Amino acid sequence: MNYLLKLSYDGTNYCGFQVQPNGRSVAAVFQDALEAVLGCRPDIKGCSRTDAGVHALGFMLNFHADTRIPAAKLPLALNQHLPPDIRALEARVVPDDFHARYAAHTKTYLYRIHNSQIDSPFAARYYTKVPGRLDADKMQQAAQYFVGKHDFLALCASGSSAAAHGDTVRTITACDVQRRGDDIDITVTADGYLYNMVRILAGTLCEAGAGRLAPEAVPGILASRDRKNAGPTLAAKGLFLKSVDYDTPIE
Repeated sequence: MNYLLKLSYDGTNYCGFQVQPNGRSVAAVFQDALEAVLGCRPDIKGCSRTDAGVHALGFMLNFHADTRIPAAKLPLALNQHLPPDIRALEARVVPDDFHARYAAHTKTYLYRIHNSQIDSPFAARYYTKVPGRLDADKMQQAAQYFVGKHDFLALCASGSSAAAHGDTVRTITACDVQRRGDDIDITVTADGYLYNMVRILAGTLCEAGAGRLAPEAVPGILASRDRKNAGPTLAAKGLFLKSVDYDTPIE
């Protein structure tokens, strides 16, 4: 049967989700747990390729396997063999042709900023610190210019295979900034992303929040298709894959 599983992980100690030849990946560790539980090592299909240090609240993956363990009990069995920084949250059976990546309609990312001169002793690995006061209202104004179907090459780091093929048009359906005390959350929902796109978008919003960039300058940055016109690439540790939405409800 084809199982769809939701995973949450702290990406600090991993080179990303995808198996890499030069580092410890979330996928390889998850497959180790699958092998311990199922007695085989099925191929897994992830919904995304998260970069080194990026976290996930609701990462989706699927794999085919034969087991007598009910889907509802599978996360508990897997968690017995997973390290504490990776947790299987839920699992269900899906149609045989379901693919966690290709069936995804939109993916939502969260970027967390701690807008203070003082780090938290508990959560510093889960946000980027920006000490200078940011104007969240200006950031929200700038964020709205990213919504829609655009060429996002200006928000793409070098080395992107999509950029090399000229495939840089994406549709952002929501982009919002919310301040909670000293913390600022940036959420972005889109049908797809370019390499480091959310981290560069967040860096650009910080430029607006710091008063170094007018919110209405965003359309010109996108039109330029030039990376140097956008803001800095913020650190991976502030980025979370929050959720994945599919076209049709998954029973």
